Amino acid sequence: MYCKRRIVFLLFFIVIATQLLRAQYRISIQFTPDGNSYYQKQNGGISKVDIKTGQAAALVTAAQLTPAGGKAISIASFAFSADNSKLLVFTNTAKVWRYKTRGDYWVLDIATNTLTQLGKDKPAQTLMYAKFSPDGKRAGYVSEHNLFTEDIATGKITQLTADGTRKLINGTFDWVYEEEFGCRDGFRWSPDGKNIAFWQVDANQIRDYYMLNTTDSNYSRVIPVEYPKVGESPSPVKIGVVPSTGGQVQWMNIEGDPQQHYLPRMEWADAATLIVQQLNRKQQESKLYYCNINNGQARTFFSENDKAWIEVKSYWNDDDPTGWEWINKGAAFVWVSEIDGLRHIYSVSRDGSKQTLLTNGKYDVESIKCIDEKGNYIYFMASPNNATQLYLYKVKMDGKSNATLVSPADLTGTHSYTISPNGKWASHGFSNYKTVPVKEWVSLPDHKALNNATSIAATIKTDNSSTVRYTTVTTDDGVELDAWINYPKNFDSTKKYPAVFYVYGEPAASTTGDSYGNHQNYLYNGDMSEDGYFQVAVDSRGTPSLKGAAWRKSIYRKIGTLNVRDMAQAATKIISKSYFDKDRIAVWGWSGGGSSTLNLMFQYPEIFKTGIAIAAVGNQLFYDNIYQERYMGLPQENKEDFIIGSPISYAKNLKGNLLYIHGTGDDNVHYSNAEVLLNELIKYNKQFQFMAYPNRTHSISEGEGTSLHLVTLYTNYLRANCPPGAR
Repeated sequence: MYCKRRIVFLLFFIVIATQLLRAQYRISIQFTPDGNSYYQKQNGGISKVDIKTGQAAALVTAAQLTPAGGKAISIASFAFSADNSKLLVFTNTAKVWRYKTRGDYWVLDIATNTLTQLGKDKPAQTLMYAKFSPDGKRAGYVSEHNLFTEDIATGKITQLTADGTRKLINGTFDWVYEEEFGCRDGFRWSPDGKNIAFWQVDANQIRDYYMLNTTDSNYSRVIPVEYPKVGESPSPVKIGVVPSTGGQVQWMNIEGDPQQHYLPRMEWADAATLIVQQLNRKQQESKLYYCNINNGQARTFFSENDKAWIEVKSYWNDDDPTGWEWINKGAAFVWVSEIDGLRHIYSVSRDGSKQTLLTNGKYDVESIKCIDEKGNYIYFMASPNNATQLYLYKVKMDGKSNATLVSPADLTGTHSYTISPNGKWASHGFSNYKTVPVKEWVSLPDHKALNNATSIAATIKTDNSSTVRYTTVTTDDGVELDAWINYPKNFDSTKKYPAVFYVYGEPAASTTGDSYGNHQNYLYNGDMSEDGYFQVAVDSRGTPSLKGAAWRKSIYRKIGTLNVRDMAQAATKIISKSYFDKDRIAVWGWSGGGSSTLNLMFQYPEIFKTGIAIAAVGNQLFYDNIYQERYMGLPQENKEDFIIGSPISYAKNLKGNLLYIHGTGDDNVHYSNAEVLLNELIKYNKQFQFMAYPNRTHSISEGEGTSLHLVTLYTNYLRANCPPGAR
């Protein structure tokens, strides 16, 4: 029973950890158009729940979603047409890289109770991103890299593009755009339904990285992935507009070499105009264009520059770059920028000539939660006084007002919100290091619980067994870093204990968030505190903490050096206490954290005696161009920075115990990172342990028994080489 429960929690914490490393592409609460209710899947159908009363009313039953002579459709996701007369259901899904974005789509005409499948002439599980036309009479979708529309009443399919291949992609994106910009859905209906705008990615010049599947048949199978590595020019990307009834594509004539620029955002400004964001290859210059869809002419109307990099919307919007935040009936839009050294919200006039700062104050905005034009407020997440926590604030959209705290001031920790589009209701979640996650529905702006019996005030529970303490550490370089320390149970300051540091240290994630469960090691089979370990996490400079752009961007061209120095100096300060056993200091991390683990083991062997590195980038020149060039520059200009930041450059310094783990089917951090690192260790006769998981991806979660095996491997190695308990 304990073992089964342990696996459940393991899988849960693996999900949490993955979310820390890369925000998930997730669907939030689906509100009704008026914002007073939300939809939910229920008993195989769909219900509408009144937010104020909590009463649910069935809208669609499982019987209605059952094809003649078949089984009921399993709902993965769904969407109603604008007039609520039809329902679009996504089912039979399959993964494309990270997420299940490929599958089958069905449409239910609610009035006639008619259920039809879209793209019946297409192979199963090949439709992507289907969505209704504005009038609900047609649907558009991608299948096998081409765009189609389909008349729902007649089933007539119109092919809009015909040149799509694995490497010429219409209406969706290649691996790297998805991974680093959050770009997946690559087409948009025009407001009048007459046209469709779409991205086309030409990856023909991008070399394939070949993964090898050696286990699923007697002969190995090559799996090619179009993957632009550091120093390689990006795939040329262009934007076209095609009549939704078929016809010639009008390409947008956006200035600049397509192989030296990115187009991460595109939406309709009106029925005749697109708005497009362009970044240069180094991602230090952002330009906004208006594109005339009739002749393709594009004109710049707004730009900004940064000496390090410019963040795109997916960075502050849960990895989702879609949508454009128009306000004042399209006369202006909301824009997030770090132009003044902090991540702030601005109002920008439609012609770009006027920018108004809306969030006055010395703080960073973490994300926008709701633009309530009727109430004249923007709701956003921030934490001016503690970068490990998060709270909801609101500010008037007049450019003159100060923000006010909406979250309860006495609930210190991490809050989360999903706010209805009318700004009246919110699903509110809360936890901190000693408070189990709790949720409630509240009204806004007064933040009153709708149901006192199920409110956070009534259900909140404190974990009195928590041994976590938050602190700050000032390094020898004078830098103050956030940290938490999870103490051993029955701690005795007269004895000495081992310490295990959990690290990441790159711009993609932080490790010190004040939320419940963030301080437990999801790979350890047992209770580390009970077994007598200290657990520690420190956020170095360069992590995405809400401490200003200078903090976050200080790592530019210094990944593997500045962040690693910060963590090493912090560790030295922490373990200087007499109750730390300096011969039992371990470090571990995954992905970027794996890279940091290797660098700490190799660059600071006098501190860290045992390391477990998982799916690490051993050589920065092996990673993708969008991520690594954003934070490190171009190797054609500063290759030395990539070299001195890479673990492989210091492998000869290994002195302690190293366990290195990698999946051979990792399409993100390629398995070649492991093999070149192993070769370097072998070259210098450095002894280590290595585990390759056949055909497992970056998450090392696929295959029967994998999770339990990984936990067992990790736990046994740690306990053998960094023994637990007081001495």
